[in-house]
Amino acid sequence: MLKRPRSTRRSRHTAEADELIRLANGLAASSNMTEDRFWQNALEQLISEVFVSNEEEVLNTALDILAKSDNRAWNELADVVESCCETRSFMLEGKEWQALMIAAPLLSWSRYTIPSGPLGKDMTQLVRTHLSAHILASGVKLVLADYLFSPDQLPQGYCNTMQLAEALTELAPSNGTLAIDPSKLPETKPFLSDTRYVLAVVAAPKGTAMFRWQEEDGNRSDAETQWRKQGSSILQPLFAGCAFEPLLPLTYFAAWREADQASRAYAIRATVAFLQLTLNVEPRQITAAIAPCHGRRLEEYRIGFMLRDSTEVIHGVVWPLLDGEDEETDCFDQIETVLRDCGITEIVAHEHEFPLDTCDDCGAPLYPNADGEMLHTETPEETPEQPRQLH
Repeated sequence: MLKRPRSTRRSRHTAEADELIRLANGLAASSNMTEDRFWQNALEQLISEVFVSNEEEVLNTALDILAKSDNRAWNELADVVESCCETRSFMLEGKEWQALMIAAPLLSWSRYTIPSGPLGKDMTQLVRTHLSAHILASGVKLVLADYLFSPDQLPQGYCNTMQLAEALTELAPSNGTLAIDPSKLPETKPFLSDTRYVLAVVAAPKGTAMFRWQEEDGNRSDAETQWRKQGSSILQPLFAGCAFEPLLPLTYFAAWREADQASRAYAIRATVAFLQLTLNVEPRQITAAIAPCHGRRLEEYRIGFMLRDSTEVIHGVVWPLLDGEDEETDCFDQIETVLRDCGITEIVAHEHEFPLDTCDDCGAPLYPNADGEMLHTETPEETPEQPRQLH
């Protein structure tokens, strides 16, 4: 069989990307719900065809073009792409059921290793029980992946995310558990603070409640409070030697964004606690320096930590800019507020632009000191002391 010319493939990709852009622009310009549904349905049909052919570059091309030309249309297209990844449907006993992939993020830090890997049968059942009791509406189906995922182990890209949602959904009629093969996942990179995820699919008859707060007597704040309390209790055996904080389980992409947002302040608090624990110092003995780091534009802030009256950087934290943030976003004040809440009183905020410098030998980011120098972190030797509880 003759191979299809590369130019034909490129033109088809271009045509599909152009059509996605046209539909997204239509949705962005829509002024009523009826028209919204027309554009959304057309987008969902085309995106589903892209998923079937596993041609994710079509989606990325359209999103990249809209990111440079029309932010509102970009948001509309991104929302529909994410929804198509997360949402599946199936028929059960003559009814159409809708399935939604969710994630339960957990922020954690440790002087040792933050766990990831198989949950085990008993822990999987406990997580199932408490998600059903505090987060999910009554009568829904729930499928859990029996694994605690690190960010490195989450599915990469939209097509892979959709395929995981599909695999979970196939087990929804029986409230099953998806066995994850650890040998097929990448190794977890070690960090002082990081995020872990429990992934699941929840399913309910179309048009009915999936979450506890959608029910008449439900409340999102109460559900979050109970999950944080009960989730902390049941997951504690997994996090021996670690501090950790459960976040509210949400749809997959929303949970991922919420975790990214929350992890920035959490990383600062973890660093201050780590320095207190290992060096036996008080926060008032620590100086923090904040530097805006630019590539083609402002991409992140880096916070260097020093002992008072020293120029040596002993630890560092990266505060990345997230979607919708730029030079106008008040990140300096956000970072300073977190540092002061941690008890640090000496804070140096550098205003000039810094490069995204990394170490030539190990590739680690360089962090600012109070004098404005970008340095490699050099953690001093730990001070001997009595063991302390991580909180």
